[in-house]
Amino acid sequence: MERTLISETPQHIGTMVLLKGWLVSIRDHGGVSFFTMRDATGIVQVVVTKALRAQYPLLSEWSTVALTGQITERPEKLRNPAMPTGSIEVQAQAIEVLSVAQPLPLPIDSEGYEITEDLRLRYRYLDLRRERIQRNLKTRQQMQDIVRESLRAQRFYEIETPLLTKSTPEGARDFVVPSRLQPGTFYALPQSPQQYKQLLMVAGFERYFQFARCLRDEDLRADRVLEFTQLDLEMSFTTREEVMALNEALLIHLVKTLFPQKHIQELPFPCIDYADAMKLYKTDRPDIRKDKNDPNLLAFCWVVNFPFFEKTDEGGWTFTHNPFSEPLPEHKKDLLAKKNIEHILTTQYDIVLNGSEIGGGSIRAHEPHTLHTVFEIMGFKKDRIQEQFGHMLEAFTYGPPPHGGIAWGFDRLVAMLMNEPSIREVIALPTGGSGKTAIMDAPSPIDPQQLKELKLSIVHEKKRSSKKKPTKRS
Repeated sequence: MERTLISETPQHIGTMVLLKGWLVSIRDHGGVSFFTMRDATGIVQVVVTKALRAQYPLLSEWSTVALTGQITERPEKLRNPAMPTGSIEVQAQAIEVLSVAQPLPLPIDSEGYEITEDLRLRYRYLDLRRERIQRNLKTRQQMQDIVRESLRAQRFYEIETPLLTKSTPEGARDFVVPSRLQPGTFYALPQSPQQYKQLLMVAGFERYFQFARCLRDEDLRADRVLEFTQLDLEMSFTTREEVMALNEALLIHLVKTLFPQKHIQELPFPCIDYADAMKLYKTDRPDIRKDKNDPNLLAFCWVVNFPFFEKTDEGGWTFTHNPFSEPLPEHKKDLLAKKNIEHILTTQYDIVLNGSEIGGGSIRAHEPHTLHTVFEIMGFKKDRIQEQFGHMLEAFTYGPPPHGGIAWGFDRLVAMLMNEPSIREVIALPTGGSGKTAIMDAPSPIDPQQLKELKLSIVHEKKRSSKKKPTKRS
């Protein structure tokens, strides 16, 4: 007999079916027992006779079974309208025990917020059984499906970019990977696919996207993890207004399709100048909701016209968002002349939702002398520019199209639309607040043989003595 999915059981009233899944609960009531059985598609009630139950006295909750039984309609007064299968039940005829579960080390019948993060991540494979987390991850996939379908319909190509790349300054620390074949050299894991997606525009694809895995070695907080996913896209022969309009339409489509209970405060999205945002809201991520107590209110807005540069602690200049951006046309002359630097504005645009930045992008500098000048303003010497960005500068001598794009913090967007307090609630296997990975507890010591192959050694810092020198007595 072929397996029937639990979600399909209402279609098979009066027939024998084979179900496979977990026993979520076992309730013994004298002459009869009731099992709640679950698979990836749903849950169903199973009725087990006393004689059949007696054959499996040690059967425990969360054991897996293959169960054969007949689908029958429940009596009218015993139906459960809250369950998709609430109008039927399964009369068990035979049970095959596939595995027996030991008592779980954490409860999974609650929302889980009350359980410590360390415990949840240690047993994340059990925590993922939680209905709320499963719902989050299934919705996440639906969001990805909608994005893919929409972008492909608009001539975008989904292209994967490398995970082993070059270390370049992009605002955070890199995770570095030592090379065994070229001792003393290192790869970096990508903070974003920024340079690769721009090179794909030079290659002539015109419209690119991917759900990119990004890694940044930075301090953690509730809405930040070491490894995350961003929706990354780039467009050739485009304008700031076109990129913003495409992304706005995509966000509206997502909300209306998957979150009909939510309402967007204002359409089209308000567009706020950076200077006005700082003056009115004291932040470049303004929360413009009219009712901050409404969990279904979505107040999107764009923030534009950011300063290109800001002062470093050492008195030099660094970029505020992205060194690859194009300045506003009226500020390009000053940029090339390296004057009025503090007043130069960029084509950067950020998309903000309820006070959180969920995406950002810009029109890119596609002329090599413009990009070179940006790095000079930042104090980079010619050799450093060539070493870190020579490949980009050379590529831009071979007919690069004007281009621009954006990247969404996809985890953060999912978390906000699901009303979750942390992006870890919408990532299957996130890093924790301490930077440790779920379940496997990395980082961890490495085998000495691997260090030898990499020609590396571990140098331990000597602890400073805490002993104080004796003081002279007068």
